Amino acid sequence: ELFIDPNRCIGCRACVQACSECPEHDGQSMIHLDWLERATTVQTAPTVCMHCAEPACVAVCPTDAIKIDPDGVVLSALPERCIGCGNCATNCPYGNIFMVHPQHIEPVGPLDRLLELIGVRHVTPVAEKAEETKAVKCDLCRGSAHGPACVRICPTGAATRVSPNEYF
Repeated sequence: ELFIDPNRCIGCRACVQACSECPEHDGQSMIHLDWLERATTVQTAPTVCMHCAEPACVAVCPTDAIKIDPDGVVLSALPERCIGCGNCATNCPYGNIFMVHPQHIEPVGPLDRLLELIGVRHVTPVAEKAEETKAVKCDLCRGSAHGPACVRICPTGAATRVSPNEYF
């Protein structure tokens, strides 16, 4: 499981940025920002899919687009099946599934990055926004050999991978 400790989170949003930069996510962050009340302030804090043992999102998906892998990770495994109905988002008890218009970001090439690095020009990736609405949620960066980007980037160690049996 991915756990974000609200007592260690400083609200820097580095995890959100790192998530959106994962090549598998096409520029879309899978982290939901929620309001967190502290003793003297209110700030946003990241929340992610809880990968429930009996997920409501799977039960209400009319096209069977959400699957549970053998490790118990709830995946939007078949995004091409998602019809954008929003049932999963509405029925998620934690509010960690949200509907977006996915965009495909054309990657910036190595020459463009080099020219930007030496200050010759600023290159902005081109995003093509899709018309359809799709559900997105944390997939624990399943396509990455290095694990969740949010865990790697978190400056305070607030985002960690834990085994629920060991943690609780």
